[in-house]
Amino acid sequence: MFALLIAYPNCREMSELLMVGQSTDAADGEKGKYTLIRDPEDFQGIYDKPLPCFGCGVGWFSFLLGFVFPLMWYYGTFLYFGNYHRKDPRERAGLAAAAIAAMAFSVVLLVIAAYCSLF
Repeated sequence: MFALLIAYPNCREMSELLMVGQSTDAADGEKGKYTLIRDPEDFQGIYDKPLPCFGCGVGWFSFLLGFVFPLMWYYGTFLYFGNYHRKDPRERAGLAAAAIAAMAFSVVLLVIAAYCSLF
């Protein structure tokens, strides 16, 4: 008989384990400790959902699109400092990359403006 063991969330007593396929009827006597659980495919955590913007996330999307439209880097910077990544921590790296790209772009613009004003 194939059985899958899963501990209760409090994990205080290892003897209280769940087994798939056992009945929960009171008439079963000893088998009353066991309960039927759902399939692993039915469980969906918050990080199982795909990221928006074609699956790469808002941060990486704004970083990549910033090479064509540099204002997207500033949009990603605004989201990064607005703590958008607390909604989904997977967004943090892309938003940080967009913020760094916006900073580098700003430095380049300042250098170009300083060079043009001197000559």
